Amino acid sequence: MGNTTTFNDIQNVHTQLSDMRLEYWLSDNLFTFQWWLLLFTLFLPWFVWWKFVDKKRCTHILLYGTLLMILVSILDDMGVEAHLWSYPYQLANIMPRLIPIDLGIIVVAHMFLYQYFTKWKTFILANLIMAIIFTFIFEPITVWLGIYKLENWRYIYSLPIYIIKAALMKWVVDKLIEKEKTANKIKY
Repeated sequence: MGNTTTFNDIQNVHTQLSDMRLEYWLSDNLFTFQWWLLLFTLFLPWFVWWKFVDKKRCTHILLYGTLLMILVSILDDMGVEAHLWSYPYQLANIMPRLIPIDLGIIVVAHMFLYQYFTKWKTFILANLIMAIIFTFIFEPITVWLGIYKLENWRYIYSLPIYIIKAALMKWVVDKLIEKEKTANKIKY
């Protein structure tokens, strides 16, 4: 029989990797400038969001944001796993994705655009502008700070993804709202 990798081999390497990640995080991440910045980046956008969210549409906006969080987390996990990018600095050592960015600033920014730009044309235009800012300003700053590392990725690849994911989630939520309104009109 050949020299095949077993599930136990994978588990052993995974355990070693988890131990190494914890050691690295404790010695090189925790309480660094980047760590504090990530903590700030996770919580501040949510405080701002709560202050300015349209409370009448809060459920729909949160649905949009929650679906976006799921999609962003999946895409980020796929990118890390495929070695497209990595994150030398983490808020917590338990996951390879960049939680403060994925679940903080990106989602909150998208939710504000969803709230303020309800028509498709202005929504796409606003998301294009935000995508340009995130792609060519925000991402390079995170690379410069050592938080984000491009491996087999270029900034330009992110641009359409920012727009497509926002449009897809708007389409899904708009359809759900439409279905809800239709269901509420039906009398039994």
